[in-house]
Amino acid sequence: MNNTNIVPVRAFQDNYIWIMRRGGNAAAIDPGDAAPVLDYLRNERLRLTAILNTHHHADHVGGNAELLRHFDVPVYGPADPRIAEVSRGLRDGDRCALAEYGIEFAVIEIPGHTRTHIAFYGDGMLFCGDTLFACGCGRLFEGTPQQMHDSLTRLAALPGATRVYCGHEYTLANLRFARAVEPDNPALAQWEHAAKAQRAHGEPTLPSTLARETSANPFLRCTEPAVIAAASRHAGRPLVDPVGVFGVLREWKNDF
Repeated sequence: MNNTNIVPVRAFQDNYIWIMRRGGNAAAIDPGDAAPVLDYLRNERLRLTAILNTHHHADHVGGNAELLRHFDVPVYGPADPRIAEVSRGLRDGDRCALAEYGIEFAVIEIPGHTRTHIAFYGDGMLFCGDTLFACGCGRLFEGTPQQMHDSLTRLAALPGATRVYCGHEYTLANLRFARAVEPDNPALAQWEHAAKAQRAHGEPTLPSTLARETSANPFLRCTEPAVIAAASRHAGRPLVDPVGVFGVLREWKNDF
């Protein structure tokens, strides 16, 4: 049995930096800020062995340089010159082996939020940055609705038990939007009740699972009649194509 643990370290207003730890070793996924990571490593007496980045935004890579001043470790991330510290650029289909944790991640390119966004998938875990959120998805800063829809479709095809570790605590806001889209979906009411209790106790609502996402996340349900109907009403015209439904949902969420 793999005894690797995943721990959330909070940063900024709502970011999660994920720390993968086993024995005395730790890897940091999307360290936007070095200070909370260094504090955690110091308090837990852990040694950093790797940094993993999903995309180039500063709130996910801003701590790289400072961490490298303390630890000489590889930085795995998309092959994108905007992340200066990446030492091992990764593309779709590559493998990222972390021997200290007994894990080998498959690299999945998931453009949409950014042009070169990647996810790390392995051992039942998905680190997906800002592409797939709990009951939501990222904004389209560099990609198109077609790209993001295709990326989300790829992720949704992974096993339902896959644990989803995304980059932000947006769950309650995403659930409110999802209930506006699909108010009669019982999975949403159940999830919202549980998430409110978690946040009331100061607990993260993550990880989610892909089974939960496919049952409730409107951005993964663009072929469901209720979601199509809601998007069509919002657009004021009939929608059939899933990409068109997705595009309307994303614009609706932007202003929700």
